[in-house]
Amino acid sequence: MDASSLPNPLDFSGKTVLVVGGSSGIGNGIAQAFRRHGAQVHVWGTRARAADYRADEGSDLDGLAYCKVDVGDFAAVAAATAPDLLDVLVLCQGTVAYGRKEFEMDTFQRIIDVNLNSLMACATKFRDALAARQGSLITISSVGGLRATRGNPAYAASKAGAIHLTATLAQAWARKGIRVNGVAPGLVDTKLTKVTIANDDRLRERLGGIPAGRLGTPDDMAGACLYLASPLASYVYGQTLAVDGGRTL
Repeated sequence: MDASSLPNPLDFSGKTVLVVGGSSGIGNGIAQAFRRHGAQVHVWGTRARAADYRADEGSDLDGLAYCKVDVGDFAAVAAATAPDLLDVLVLCQGTVAYGRKEFEMDTFQRIIDVNLNSLMACATKFRDALAARQGSLITISSVGGLRATRGNPAYAASKAGAIHLTATLAQAWARKGIRVNGVAPGLVDTKLTKVTIANDDRLRERLGGIPAGRLGTPDDMAGACLYLASPLASYVYGQTLAVDGGRTL
């Protein structure tokens, strides 16, 4: 597709988007960005109702269609209701455990299931719907998948796996008309990173290693997703874009 012939390649009017993990944090920022650009947006989260989320937790579900799905339960993923048509699928589910809990096998398994195995469960569930619309699949991993993450073996392993899964699915599904790419966020101010951001010494140390000199925001990640889902990225396949303020340089 020639993006230069389109009046606005970032206009998603008439498109349907599903953001798994779109109820708060990075996923919510991505969901609202697609809504602002004209899309009909659905989100999956873990709480019973949309009203159970609060703005002070980084949630804004205004204008979004909400559904409760525990993606760590693959039977629940398979049984979940879904949009009849789907143009963009963003897989932004994720969790982490601190205090060296990820060295315990049950915690390690749970995080792998949510951060990696559920990506495959969701991707295969929506493969045919995306193929029918020549759609786009975007995974949200982490720069933690590009190097060791101190004290978080499950998180690091799951995010590294997500990056390679993205590339493999892109290669496998390109002939079906599905473009698969990913975004690897750096340090973003969300509820999952409060353990770092709330500690002044840790935050100062981390900011010192970010050339941009600031934390990332959900809107920073949303911009990358809008690009990857748009005709501007029509020849981009299997790439995971590090959106980290230069942290991994």
